[in-house]
Amino acid sequence: MQQAAFDYYNLDLRYEAWETEATDLRKVLERVRQASTLGANVTVPHKEVMVSLLDQLDDLAIEIGAVNTIVNRGGQLVGYNTDVGGFLRALRQEGDFSPAGKRVVLLGAGGVARAASFALARAGVKSLVMTDIIAERVQDLVSDLERSLVRTQGPLPSSYVDAKNVGGIDSPGFESWPIPETIALSSDDPQFVEALSGCDLLVNCTPVGMKHSATEGQSPIEAASIPKEALVYDVVYNPLDTQLLSDAKKAGAHTLGGLTMLVYQGATAFELWTGREAPIDIMFQAAKESL
Repeated sequence: MQQAAFDYYNLDLRYEAWETEATDLRKVLERVRQASTLGANVTVPHKEVMVSLLDQLDDLAIEIGAVNTIVNRGGQLVGYNTDVGGFLRALRQEGDFSPAGKRVVLLGAGGVARAASFALARAGVKSLVMTDIIAERVQDLVSDLERSLVRTQGPLPSSYVDAKNVGGIDSPGFESWPIPETIALSSDDPQFVEALSGCDLLVNCTPVGMKHSATEGQSPIEAASIPKEALVYDVVYNPLDTQLLSDAKKAGAHTLGGLTMLVYQGATAFELWTGREAPIDIMFQAAKESL
């Protein structure tokens, strides 16, 4: 989708996939630092560790503790998080869902979960229950989120929105919304089961179900546990119809796949690299065709 956007503007640029081991991150970043490279995207599992490896960070990336976009500014590597805007724009525009006052259950505590949880909390959700297979990681996320919310009550940082407010997250009245209740629970805790059955939004931020992964064809929760009245949002984009989404549709729940978030966050990255307006429709079409 990024190559399609470059080609739309006849830019002499090439988008490449650089599969990178954790031990090679610093070496790869030196390639990104070269004058011939505009920047890079960062995906699992490197989004969090990238925070400590770059020269500068956008305020939002600092707040969340995860980077998914790097911009090379004259040899200085600046980290951004475009997942937040992409997540909320897809939720509001494609999912027709307003987070304010809603009860949310979020699966996972990695880089995408950090972006999603910060976005939801700052968008005024009533409660946010989170779980992860690594108990310490989800506890750390809840602690970081609570500290950030207490420290930054007031208007949203400017980096939450671009000039056109594509994410729609600087809503009037934000300052009066209360800090949501944030809870970390194990998936087998009776409280988690209760929260799941009564939530308005269920978000999967784990890679479970992703094509070509060890969990391909699997779902992060049992089909019987899916809340029938909720919106089920799976950020996994390949395949388009994950097992979780398939189970949710059978249960009668509303669903939202991860492709829209992928394209929207990528559009913001494109604009950071090039200074041009992202051709959203072309990016969507290219992404769909590739899948």
